[in-house]
Amino acid sequence: MHRVIHFFLLLPALALAACAAAPPPSPQAPAAPEGDPLAAFETVRTVLLHPRCLNCHPAGDVPMQGDKGALHTQGVVRGAEGSGVAGLECTSCHGRANLPDSYGPSQPPGVSSEWRMPRSDMKLVFAGLTPRALCQQLKDPARNGGKDLAALFAHVDRDPLVLWGWKPGTGRAPVSVPHDVFAAAFTAWSQKGAPCP
Repeated sequence: MHRVIHFFLLLPALALAACAAAPPPSPQAPAAPEGDPLAAFETVRTVLLHPRCLNCHPAGDVPMQGDKGALHTQGVVRGAEGSGVAGLECTSCHGRANLPDSYGPSQPPGVSSEWRMPRSDMKLVFAGLTPRALCQQLKDPARNGGKDLAALFAHVDRDPLVLWGWKPGTGRAPVSVPHDVFAAAFTAWSQKGAPCP
């Protein structure tokens, strides 16, 4: 009888030990949408509406900062070329790489292609647009910096400033959709004619 009681007392401890020893399940990246170009565009739109993208594509001329899209401090404005104004260029604070995590979460991030926003004559605003308006603007060379779909893909797939969104440094949330899923969705959308919702 004693052995049976000891076994039942030991059972929860064995179960807990087994759970602790098991490796945690690996997170599954969402699959890229296949077949439906509008679903693929929705994945693209999800990325474009993330703070890492919205902060440099605001409705006004003041960039946003942080995960909550607060107006940039220090009186920063876009400037004609998108890199700030004389004496207050983006590179005055933003270097060519993220500072080490030990510097803390309030340090200005950096990127090798230099910090910038779209030019003032072609703002490429993502904030506040309907899905259809965002789609139409995105694929219109007169409003997107003169890029066709292939050039847009090269921009989102290789530009260090865009890629920074997935490795933004300490204290900043990376883009929530993995980059490979985003790139696959962009490709699926554009290969089906880039339809707008």
